[in-house]
Amino acid sequence: MQELLFLSHRIPYPPNKGDKIRSFHLLRRLARSFVVHVGTFVDDEDDWQYVDALKAQCNGGEVLVCPLRKRPATARSLIGLVTGEALSLPYYRDAALRRWVDDLLARRPVRRGVVFSSPMAQYLERHDILRVADIVDVDSDKWTQYAAKARWPARWIYAREGRRLLAYERHVAGTFDASYFVSPAEATLFHRLAPESLDRVSHFGNGVDTLYFSPEVAHPDPFAEGEEAIVFTGAMDYWPNVDAVTWFAQEALPAIRRHRPKANFYVVGSRPAPAVQALAAIDGVRVTGTVPDVRPYLAFAGAVVAPLRIARGVQNKVLEAMAMGRPTVVTPQALEGIDAQPGRDLVLAPEDGPGFAATVVGLLDSDDGRIGRAARERVVARYGWDANLDPVAKVLMRDIGSAGPDRAPNAALTSIDGASS
Repeated sequence: MQELLFLSHRIPYPPNKGDKIRSFHLLRRLARSFVVHVGTFVDDEDDWQYVDALKAQCNGGEVLVCPLRKRPATARSLIGLVTGEALSLPYYRDAALRRWVDDLLARRPVRRGVVFSSPMAQYLERHDILRVADIVDVDSDKWTQYAAKARWPARWIYAREGRRLLAYERHVAGTFDASYFVSPAEATLFHRLAPESLDRVSHFGNGVDTLYFSPEVAHPDPFAEGEEAIVFTGAMDYWPNVDAVTWFAQEALPAIRRHRPKANFYVVGSRPAPAVQALAAIDGVRVTGTVPDVRPYLAFAGAVVAPLRIARGVQNKVLEAMAMGRPTVVTPQALEGIDAQPGRDLVLAPEDGPGFAATVVGLLDSDDGRIGRAARERVVARYGWDANLDPVAKVLMRDIGSAGPDRAPNAALTSIDGASS
């Protein structure tokens, strides 16, 4: 069986948060066709317990897991201010991982490589193998959005990162055989920013494990009797999520509780930042921290909300709530990239606090289950992982011959709807 190298900025197991869900399913699909060698980082001490489970996913391939500690990595990233590169590159630069990659490619017949997130591409730049990048989101644009909302000096740093990271994303897309984004919208945005890479860029969408996220599976009710729960799920040290729940708790929840006094807002997710923890002091806000399973919170929610004001790509939290058959209220940013019809499959709310609150209250007042049922049907019909990932595997399985990779990716790049991007 052919061998493949898979590099990810975060351990692709367990599939319990946005990027890990996508990287896990990509790895699992590739392991059906290749012996997969994995090089990755652990940035959460709790994830060390999953290294053996990760190894079991690799079809006999070698695995190197390196620690990534936030403070040293942040200090290391400042090297970029001297070298002129994006700070994200030295943040994920590790000498042990570099040596392992170079050694593996020297002694094993590895002719194909996949990187998950653009900073991991630095490990393959010196190697002449077929290279595919899952860039996922246009992260450079995310930093640019951060800059618009930040104060100096953070504004300057974020704006600089947006410019420098875009330059590197363009470099990766121009030199790798194929690069993918998470949605047509992300691919279109990148086409506009990097038109020279049009024939090397495509997209494949996220999926949902609809057997795991299913309203048919019984769960214990985590809420108090008579309580009306409004739920947000996500990694709560991620700034767009922090911004979303802070805005909702301060700008929308008070108005909701005036109409629905038993409504409580549950922030469900790991590693809540201090700003999130402080929200628990607001009447009606509950911050759970890490929970063993988010499904009970979704299953018994009166409504799920995704009040994101900064977002890139496809929001797994929205797809999971829809798969659980729950009515979900989203901002336009949270809806971007999701193939769903507002008013039928989910509810689109205005971006102002009173408007969002009125939308949630209207949903709670009138919900008869139709939106939840339609949401479930839409996810089952549209968001299966295999259909999304098979085109990527096809690109990687093509014959690259004895003289090195065929540099004609546009002949094989296929998007999830079967059309070239």
